[in-house]
Amino acid sequence: MGLGPESMKVEKWVVDKSKEKKKSKRNEAGREEETGCWVKLRIMGSCMPSTSRSKVDSSMSGISTQHVDNKPANEKSRGPPIVPNRSSTTTSNAESASSTPKFSEELKIASQLRKFTFNELKLATRNFRPESLLGEGGFGCVFKGWIEENGTAPVKPGTGLTVAVKTLNLDGLQGHKEWLAEVNFLGNLRHPNLVKLIGYCIEDDHRLLAYEFMPRGSLENHLFRKGSLPLPWAIRMKIALGAAKGLAFLHEEAERTVIYRDFKTSNILLDADYNAKLSDFGLAKDGPEGDKTHVSTRVMGTHGYAAPEYVLTGHLTSKSDVYSFGVVLLEMMTGRRSVDKNRPNGEHNLVEWARPHLGDRRRFYQLLDPRLEGHFSIKGAQKAAQLAAQCLSRDPKARPRMSEVVDTLKPLPNLKDMASSSHYFQTMQADRSQMNMNAKSGGKPQGGFITRKGQPVRSLSSLNVPQASPYRHSSQSPRPDVKES
Repeated sequence: MGLGPESMKVEKWVVDKSKEKKKSKRNEAGREEETGCWVKLRIMGSCMPSTSRSKVDSSMSGISTQHVDNKPANEKSRGPPIVPNRSSTTTSNAESASSTPKFSEELKIASQLRKFTFNELKLATRNFRPESLLGEGGFGCVFKGWIEENGTAPVKPGTGLTVAVKTLNLDGLQGHKEWLAEVNFLGNLRHPNLVKLIGYCIEDDHRLLAYEFMPRGSLENHLFRKGSLPLPWAIRMKIALGAAKGLAFLHEEAERTVIYRDFKTSNILLDADYNAKLSDFGLAKDGPEGDKTHVSTRVMGTHGYAAPEYVLTGHLTSKSDVYSFGVVLLEMMTGRRSVDKNRPNGEHNLVEWARPHLGDRRRFYQLLDPRLEGHFSIKGAQKAAQLAAQCLSRDPKARPRMSEVVDTLKPLPNLKDMASSSHYFQTMQADRSQMNMNAKSGGKPQGGFITRKGQPVRSLSSLNVPQASPYRHSSQSPRPDVKES
């Protein structure tokens, strides 16, 4: 989660859209005067959880606040959704108010969670000030805060319990549904590889969640952040194993099967020891019951990660998550994003580019992140490539169960047969170095690639990958904009 460098461009779009709204029941100038300093936050990423804004929008327009200016900002950061059309999200104040008791009733099952007031979380995050901003996602903005170890009262920064406070972008009924899904799934599921939900706030139009703070941020940041050191191979495999355990718990160990539906690098958070935990359960669904083989639902998820049969039919199964895991495993192996339009033709889609290499014991070396410089296990990389190929099978029935994925991954972080010490890899490195010198003397091909016997070979000196920063000023992964009604 984070803010991208394009947020200033988004602001211009927002102003244009707000002028259109001005013609129908809204006075933008009056709203900006009332919200005061929060206009600065809108420029940074449309994070405006202030009480005054809600009151002004309601009184001036007669509809509940839907944060119109947040929508394009999120669209910009999420990238192309699987389903581009979006239903109307405007909800009346009466509807919003009448829905509150319903949500309160449904939240009774999450009794072990702490219930915060809006003011407690506001003070815990120091008034949602920009310095506390951790990032922005499809759900809303996330702020760092501090609360009592065993209570709800705010405490001095650096003391008590550090939390990540997520604010909901009011987005009609669907926004409430995602918020409710987060509370009901994470409020009742406990596992070392799921992020811990500490509590929630449901007060007037405010919907907030408080999670355990994950100091190392998301896997996405570590793989694609500009200027960062590459994650060591053993750490990558440790993260893959932890994430696989989280999915295996949801699919096979939870009281009722849960299909995560949004498995991607930005939703894998890391603690201080690089233990992986799954976050963001807004799109999660209960699995099929009885003799049913799938859940029929509107297609949701993120472009590049969703299983092809799910995109085509809307039939959701646990094997849909297995496919998404295969995509993420490929991203970890290659250091490439699942979809990257900046790559040369034929390499925009990671899965399609990688398929021919996964089954070849020699060609698969061309897949591996060049920043590793040979510091990876040969057997481990071969096993990971084979596992990725199985997870990405076009036939869902041929994909392994996540418990089988866990068993395959368990030994990989501890393998010591480094490729950098093998004769074959050293020879391949020498060949590439020589061809790099030849390419420099004759002009380097586009994208850092050279050819050998008609096959593209990636230059180890090329670091031409899209970059994202950690919590602040980072580029947000794509997220669907159309929610299930």
